[in-house]
Amino acid sequence: MLNKITDRLGNTLYVQIWEKRIRVTDIDSGKIFDESPLVALEPGKGRRISVAAVGNRAASVSGKSIEVVNPFSHPRSLIRDFAAAEKLLQHIFRKLCGDTLFTPSPIVVLQPMEKTQGGLTAIEMRAFRELVLGAGAREALVYQGEALTRHTFDYQKIKAKSAGRERQQPKVLASRCSGFWCCCGLA
Repeated sequence: MLNKITDRLGNTLYVQIWEKRIRVTDIDSGKIFDESPLVALEPGKGRRISVAAVGNRAASVSGKSIEVVNPFSHPRSLIRDFAAAEKLLQHIFRKLCGDTLFTPSPIVVLQPMEKTQGGLTAIEMRAFRELVLGAGAREALVYQGEALTRHTFDYQKIKAKSAGRERQQPKVLASRCSGFWCCCGLA
């Protein structure tokens, strides 16, 4: 019962990631965050790192201890810095969905827009899913295909297509073999 209520109240976000741009659209309200994927990180107390600014504002932030990072700029992959990418997405999600005590976590569909030649590997799919879940999503789907608009976005179709793709990928069972984790199945 509670899940049905939060599904209706929660936001659905569509995240498109390029190396030099991130676009997050709230499908329900139409709010859009479309800026460069920069995050200015500032060390806090202990090992904590706080976000000083994100997007275009992060490029102009300066300070001795502030580091400006593009977590999606790497020659081979779209994820360079997982922790910084998670902080960036957390900040964007809060900006679009609100930051109140009772704001339900959003459903997020993430679409990598480049560096997908030949499709995404299972590792990349998992990394993107875990990135979005770690940023605060209650449900995460990785979408590959033509770019969607707010009007062509159909969550149920995307979810069905995503489930079909996961069934096609071979499952590797991990087990303990000789005291180590392996996938040989000899445990």
